[in-house]
Amino acid sequence: MGEIGVTLSVKEEKRLRVMEALGAGRTTGRQAADVLGISLRHVWRLLAAFREEGAAGLVHGNRGREPANKLAPVVEARILELAKEHYSDYNDTHFAEKLEELHSIIVSRPTLRRLRRSMGQGSPRRRRAPQHRSRRERYCQEGMLLQLDGSPHDWLEGRGPCLTLLVAIDDATSEVPQAVFREQEDDAGYFKLPWAISRSHGLPMAVYTDRHTIFRSPKQATLEQQLAGQRPRSQFQRAMDELGIQVICAHSPQAKGRVERLLGTLQDRLVKELREAHVTTQEQANQLLERFLPAYNARFSVCAAEPGSAYRPWPSHLEHESVFSLKHRRKVRNDNTISFDGKLLQIPPGPDRLSYARATVEVQQRLAGSLAICLHDETLVVYQPADSAPLRAGRFTPAVIVQPPQAQPETPSRPPKPRTPHKPAADHPWRHLHLSPKEDRSPSKPTHTERQNKPTSG
Repeated sequence: MGEIGVTLSVKEEKRLRVMEALGAGRTTGRQAADVLGISLRHVWRLLAAFREEGAAGLVHGNRGREPANKLAPVVEARILELAKEHYSDYNDTHFAEKLEELHSIIVSRPTLRRLRRSMGQGSPRRRRAPQHRSRRERYCQEGMLLQLDGSPHDWLEGRGPCLTLLVAIDDATSEVPQAVFREQEDDAGYFKLPWAISRSHGLPMAVYTDRHTIFRSPKQATLEQQLAGQRPRSQFQRAMDELGIQVICAHSPQAKGRVERLLGTLQDRLVKELREAHVTTQEQANQLLERFLPAYNARFSVCAAEPGSAYRPWPSHLEHESVFSLKHRRKVRNDNTISFDGKLLQIPPGPDRLSYARATVEVQQRLAGSLAICLHDETLVVYQPADSAPLRAGRFTPAVIVQPPQAQPETPSRPPKPRTPHKPAADHPWRHLHLSPKEDRSPSKPTHTERQNKPTSG
């Protein structure tokens, strides 16, 4: 086991026994090299150290020395102080990045983990035991599949309202092309995601979602729909069908694990960024997202298996406002009005058609808050909300509807002349009809008594 005062490891104890046998001549140098897995030259080097110092010569020379890359005690104390006061809920990797970015302290994640565990500070995230699941390979090209999901969370940590983050992540590259904070999960929020993505990247081939009623209608198909080969569709499904985007509904959260892990990472990292920027409102949170996403994508996105993009351009015959709107069908009454949300909306006569009575029209509730009444892809009239505000969270609860603006009459070329009231003459018959018996009679006309007393001639 070695001399007194020298502690040998299992590997060093094995070397000691081989060196004793080699020194006694019970084995050869080549055999000792094969047993120890070292070169013959190193065997003679160990034998020389053993004959000179005994068992202590077989101990590694760096034992007891401090490593050259060991952190200074002042730096360790500073790291522990920051970990306790400001970064207690940061994970080890995020904490190491912030130390380098804000405090110019470069330290590896294992070293940082060792320091934090030595002071009793565990990981802020608890993980469940892993389960066996079959792995689904990524799609080979960007734009082939986007995963969508929302996360209601206390993103502002009590400094403002509770918000819901709606995100989209590319399955092939893990890039987050768009995200938006909303008051809750709603149709308007999930309309804004593909709208913004279509402007910056294009239209994806498919989207992967959960089975929320926003993405999948819970209604059962009627007999007429079954005979026609149709199915009930939600407003989101209808919009995706118009754009030629396939909607795939997952059967479990694990099936869309990429977007689930993304939301977990954002709940850890994005919350800190919102805290550092002192964000208190939804508008400020969306503004910070515009700066946060490019840096996040640069850090976590990967290259697709195949180059190129599967995003498609926007169809030229479709309008954004028309596609991303809630659409309802109404039948026009005989007085050219429709009933919508407890209100009567008037349809004015068109240039080619004076009356739309008994026609089936389409009412579009658009993101900006307006209501458009359309017939065969022709907009008949657009109603604006009374407060001119965009629609808030919820299923497009419309504001008070006012009449559409009326066309202003054309200004005449000449101003009309002022009318002068007509004054009848003094001998006008109208004046004689209103004379009273007490008023003087005109001498030109005899009275009734004079006519009776007038002598008769002959």
